[in-house]
Amino acid sequence: MGYPGQRPVIPPQSHRDDRETLVSEHKHKGKTCRQSAAVFNVVNSIIGSGIIGLPYSMKQAGFPLGLLLLFWVSYVTDFSLILLIKGAALSGTDTYQSLVNRTFGFPGYLLLSVLQFLYPFIAMISYNIITGDTLSKVFQRIPGVDPENLLIGRHFIIVLSTVVFTLPLSLYRDIAKLGKISLISTVLTTLILGIVVARVVSLGPHIPKTEDAWIFAKPNAIQAVGVMSFGDLFENYCRNDDLVTFGRFCYGVTVILTYPIECFVTREVIANVFFGGNLSSVFHIIVTVVIITVATLVSLLIDCLGIVLELNGVLCAAPLIFIIPSACYLKLSEEPRTHSDKIMSCVMLPIGAVVMAVGFVMAVTNPQDCSHGQEMFYCSPDNFSLTNISTSHFQLTTQLSILNISIFQ
Repeated sequence: MGYPGQRPVIPPQSHRDDRETLVSEHKHKGKTCRQSAAVFNVVNSIIGSGIIGLPYSMKQAGFPLGLLLLFWVSYVTDFSLILLIKGAALSGTDTYQSLVNRTFGFPGYLLLSVLQFLYPFIAMISYNIITGDTLSKVFQRIPGVDPENLLIGRHFIIVLSTVVFTLPLSLYRDIAKLGKISLISTVLTTLILGIVVARVVSLGPHIPKTEDAWIFAKPNAIQAVGVMSFGDLFENYCRNDDLVTFGRFCYGVTVILTYPIECFVTREVIANVFFGGNLSSVFHIIVTVVIITVATLVSLLIDCLGIVLELNGVLCAAPLIFIIPSACYLKLSEEPRTHSDKIMSCVMLPIGAVVMAVGFVMAVTNPQDCSHGQEMFYCSPDNFSLTNISTSHFQLTTQLSILNISIFQ
């Protein structure tokens, strides 16, 4: 703008170009940041804390068969995603919910929504249980702290971590803001794996081998398929192991940082079903608080993780991965029956049904033992301390020799 009677001042072309360049660079930087956050969130949700539990599945299925099942489940999961993409293209939809709604109508959409809600909701409950059990053992190692102190009990830790960490993080409306949190969780998971590998090298040669360690298959293989991400490897270590105590702390933090992603999914399902996909600021807070409160109350009442996750795996994960994508593709596709995708879908659908039925029966009739935080037999005072890093090499060798003698007598 100029003074009255003067011609308007027009910015030089170079200045406008500079502004346009800055705006363009800002938008590009913002897009890149959101993509990076999405990558970290996906990695955290896929790997998360579940990688720590893979050894349990191997033990349940038998190590050789467990490896084969792991690769097979990975392939089936990838193929299911391909079926979902092809089904979306055939139906003209762009989400899992809209695909099922277009294929099977409102009843199918409602069933899918229930499964999509229950699967992450039960995961939230399991994360609370893991947080309470893991961090309570960490705080018990603090010098001068009474192990019976209520302030380091699992119930208080669950409530404290919920109020201080998981609830505030879960209140974010934009999941991209959790990108840095997911990056921290992924780094901690890598650190945990390093700790486990270090203990494999230092203790592996001295731990007595079990008789059925290399059996090809075990009766619980069906349950292992449904719970490929279940178990807590740190339960195998003694509480006086300082390095593992640090690993437990990292594990607890990782679980806390993964929790909000599961809450986002449950809240999204409720928003789609009851609010047309949009939540006002008030209802966003109310729904989040209600979901987290219910999950916290349930986790305070349940302290045995096994049966919860086994039922979650066979009743929720199996239909979401095996059954529903195959059923949608078989109904929508006009390819001949001899087409490879149709053949694979016809194989996956009954397998998913078998995993559901047999897995449910085995989980109910043959539940796994719940240790309730009890230490392994080799951690008892009679067997001395095997893993405390302050123990000298001579003492460690002597104690391990005594342990081996006491085991085989």
